[in-house]
This record gives sequence, C-alpha cells and structure tokens, in this order.
Amino acid sequence: MIGNRSFDRADDELRPVKISRNILKNAYGSCLVECGDTKVLCAVTIEESVPGWMKGKGKGWVTAEYAMLPAATTKRTPRETNGRKGRSQEIQRLIGRSLRGAVDMKMLGECTVTVDCDVIQADGGTRTASITGAWVALHDALETWHKAGKVRTVPLISQIAAVSVGMVDGKILLDLDYHEDSKAEIDMNLVMNDKGEFIEVQGTGERATFDRGRLDKLLDVGQLGLYELLELQRKALED
Repeated sequence: MIGNRSFDRADDELRPVKISRNILKNAYGSCLVECGDTKVLCAVTIEESVPGWMKGKGKGWVTAEYAMLPAATTKRTPRETNGRKGRSQEIQRLIGRSLRGAVDMKMLGECTVTVDCDVIQADGGTRTASITGAWVALHDALETWHKAGKVRTVPLISQIAAVSVGMVDGKILLDLDYHEDSKAEIDMNLVMNDKGEFIEVQGTGERATFDRGRLDKLLDVGQLGLYELLELQRKALED
C-alpha cells in the first residue's frame, strides 16, 4: 500500500498549483506553472506566416514543442540534440492538438502560433502541467497580438486544462506524482475545455484492466480536478 500522498493530499485532491505569468520578456505570452514539484516554463511566439501546406487558406496554425532540461530529473536527461525522441514528439503533438481546440483558426488569420513547453523540474504530470500552463501563456499572447492590431478580436474560443488520474494499489488518485505514476495499475491523462467537453482522453491499463464502471469513476474524479484547474487559471489571469 502507498503511504501518505505528497503534500498530505486526499485521494481526489490536486497538488498545490501556482501559475506565474509574464516570465519572459521576449515572448508574446509566458508563464511558469508549478504543480507540486513539477515545474514547466511555457512561452508563446507568433509569426505572420503559416506552413506551406496552409498558405492561401486564410487560416492560422497552432503548434507546440516540448523538452525536458537535463537537470529536471534525479538522473540527468541528455539533451535531444539530434531530434525529438518518440515520447517528446507524442507529448508536443498532444499539447498542439489540445491548444488548437481553444483557437478559431480563421479569426487568427495566416499566422503560426508556437508554444514552447520546457520542463525545468519533473515529478510526474509534465504533459498535463504543460497544457494547463500553455493555455495561460496562449491567452496572454493572443491578447497581446490583438492589442498590437494584428487581429480584430482575440481568436480564443475556449479555455483548456489537463490533469492525470489513475489507480494505485486499487485506489483512484487524482494528479499523480512520479512515485504514484511509476506504480500505477491504470494511468490516464485528460484534457477538457470550460464547457466540460473532453478534447483528449488517454487511458492505459498498465498493470490491470478496467471496466466501464471504473472508467466512469476515473473520469468523474478527473473532471472535478479539471474544473478546479480551470478556476485556478482564471484566478491567475486576474493578477
């Protein structure tokens, strides 16, 4: 059996979350998101061009890059100098897909929004923390783009957050840290908008299968955490 959870949390409780905005001078929008001991720096840049396959369509594009700094983990993680590894590619595609669900591409126009998520400290949930922080940085970037007269209205159509949920030693837990994630029987990542609509549901039976009833319980616990994260994002934007 697992002992007390990190930060003395209940099973359905998030780790302490802190979102600090305007971290970088040169980015259109940036934030440092801290979910317990996981810390991710998110930054957004915008270019007035689109990939070749999108030219002439009158639509924009949102893409993401994800990386982990060498000292982010207890054992040094080598830099990915020769291209992204499979895990990093999968995560940055997830971040990009999630954020595209928040933007009206026609309103954006032929611009490319790039979201960089750099993990400076990892203790589980780096992909979900990246998405939650990236949305805040994206919000600020599009506000800045609008104030600069680049678009008529802010092309943001929804709010996005993400969280992990899983089963460890038969117990459903919200927002797994590394210790919990490494021994989870079921591991799930959820991405949701502020309408309560899921954008992505990634669920895996790592060491156990799960039926529809258990899936529903996992989704219920995860959704409650997501609503809390959405509220924390809104509070961060008020600062």
